[in-house]
This record gives sequence, C-alpha cells and structure tokens, in this order.
Amino acid sequence: MKLSELGEFGLLAELERRGLARGIEHDAARLPGGLVVTSVHFRLGRISWRDLGFRAAAVNLSDLAASGAEAECLIVALCVPAETELDHVLELYEGIAETGVPVRGGDTTAAPQLVLSVTAIGRSERVPGRDGARPGDRIVVTGPLGAAGAAFRDGGYVRPPIRLEEGRRLARGAHAMLDVSDGLAQDAGHLAERSGVKIVIQLERVPLASGATVGDLGFGEDFELLAAVPDPAGFAEIGRCEEGSGVELLLAGRPYELAGYRHFG
Repeated sequence: MKLSELGEFGLLAELERRGLARGIEHDAARLPGGLVVTSVHFRLGRISWRDLGFRAAAVNLSDLAASGAEAECLIVALCVPAETELDHVLELYEGIAETGVPVRGGDTTAAPQLVLSVTAIGRSERVPGRDGARPGDRIVVTGPLGAAGAAFRDGGYVRPPIRLEEGRRLARGAHAMLDVSDGLAQDAGHLAERSGVKIVIQLERVPLASGATVGDLGFGEDFELLAAVPDPAGFAEIGRCEEGSGVELLLAGRPYELAGYRHFG
C-alpha cells in the first residue's frame, strides 16, 4: 500500500499497530515529568530567511500550545550549502529569536540544499490530547481563521500566531485540543475520530481573518487552537459535540463542504 492511499493518520496507526512507535497521534510527545516535545522541518521556498525562522519555531510552539505547555527552549538543526551567505543564516536565527523562546542546542552541517529542523521542548501540567471530547462539549477557537488561505491566494504567507498562553488557559479544562494546521474540517475530524463523537460546526460563527472567506477555512496553516470544552470561557464558540461520528459543517443551516490538507495525498 502507498502512503498516498494510507494518509498521515493511517501511517501513524500502522506504526502503533506494529509496535514501532507509541502515542504519536497527538500534537506532541508526552514524556514523564510533564515534559512535552515536538518537531517539524522546513525547506526554503517563497519566504524570507527571517520569516522562515519565525515560522519554523512558531509552528512547533503551536504544538506545545495545543498541549497546554510552557515553552522552555528550542533545538535547531540546520543543513545549508557551504556557499550560503552568513547574513542569511543570521536572519534565520533572528526570526527564531522573535518568538521569545531561546535556542539551547542543535547541529549544523553542509548539504546540497537548505533543510531546517526545529524541536520545541516544554512542560505541561495537563495535556488534553485529541481523544477526550464528549457529547455536550462546545467547540471553540482561539482566534480568526482563514488568514493563511487568503494570503496564499495573493502569493504570500502570514506569520502564524503563538497561542501558548491561550493553550495553558484552555488546557485547565479542555477535554480535547489541537491546532488548526490541516484545515478546519480536517482537524475537527481528527478530534471527532479520536474521541468517538460527532462535531457540528456552524461556519457563520467562525471568526474570519481580514480578507478571508469561508472557503479559506479549508486551507489550514492558521495555527489557532481548536478545543472541545465544557465552558467556552470567553473564546469564540463555533460548534458542539454530539453523539455519533464525523464532522457536519453548516452554513446558514445548510450543509457545506470544505477541502483540507491531506498528508501524502
């Protein structure tokens, strides 16, 4: 079977089934003592060195936020061609530094093309995970969605928000939580599937970023937090959990479909 047929979560399930990995379906790895670790990698494309650095760090920190964690440090591994300008590398690290989380280690080496891998380390007293949503829970988001899709249509990128403080607030009572990276429908689907509930979202209640449309909610990469909570606690309430399975999207009471990002698709 090809990964294009299996998909990201099919791959993760297969690794778990074979005993080759454990607990990898959540946003970050939960280790003893409240330690939380997550990692992603990037390649340089239509983005500046400084923005790449910020983005690589912020996306990792978003996984810590979804785990209700306090960020402690970043570990950076950087592969670059030997002819790379020093100023470019300095700009990249300056972008990382703009997140306010210190770099405490890593590795650098020469390579034919740039590859950047950032690991974020933090601690959390309580990690909601993705599998605890219950019927009757409210679905909330921490901020406006659609900014990434709107910017991409215009040929650009926006910097991801960093929601560490909001994540810690939500983690105190949230039954399940993740960040919106694959698109609203896809990520709500991850919560629904892992928790064994149906999630109903009223799209007219979703706060939209400036210039965004409802269709941009399928793009992903907004990195706001999506949580199932017993009490909205001041966050934007966009839906609810019910008995059943899957995700139902409604716009003015009518069914609506959104695309989403599918890894290996």
